[in-house]
Amino acid sequence: MSDCCLLFFIRYPQPGRTKTRLISALGAEGAAQLQKEMAEYLLGKLRDSQWQVQVYFTGALLAQMQAWLGPNLVYCAQADGDLGCRLWRAFEQAFSAGAQRIVAVGADCPSLDARHIDQAFNQLESHNAVLGPANDGGYYLIGLRQESCQHQALFQGIDWSTPRVLQQTQAKARQLNLSLAELEMLSDVDRPQDLAVWRRIQAMS
Repeated sequence: MSDCCLLFFIRYPQPGRTKTRLISALGAEGAAQLQKEMAEYLLGKLRDSQWQVQVYFTGALLAQMQAWLGPNLVYCAQADGDLGCRLWRAFEQAFSAGAQRIVAVGADCPSLDARHIDQAFNQLESHNAVLGPANDGGYYLIGLRQESCQHQALFQGIDWSTPRVLQQTQAKARQLNLSLAELEMLSDVDRPQDLAVWRRIQAMS
């Protein structure tokens, strides 16, 4: 395994099971299609980078993921539990395999690109952790280095899918005495009012 590992968290775009907060605006099929397009767009920007990319998936079998995104990726099924449990288990697995610096992202932030990932790995040379704040109060990126891998508590007691996620995670980092770096704030696309972000990116592509 490379010293630097990028974990890409993704849900298979099954109608009614993904982007549920957008169903009111797009319908179940439209919300799933948006998830599919954003995931492909973001992975296309990241998969040919110098880091090892591992796709952590849920909502599908391995064969379905390979049929969708291709067989030439490293796939891992997400663990059971809430997002914190799933993130921690992925970090733990990658650290156990030899990675020294790990960054995890999802498919909700189409403005994310390789430059942000590079910045995150660079910050992990001098910090225990790094966060990419999202304007909805969550984060689009989290990274840890090997020395901080015992801090499972960073992912516990967080009110996931609420505007308190970033603030609570920052507080956890302070409690754990982790040196924390932060990247620029970007926009996730999770709610109907966020759709303009994706439309702007499509117009520029």
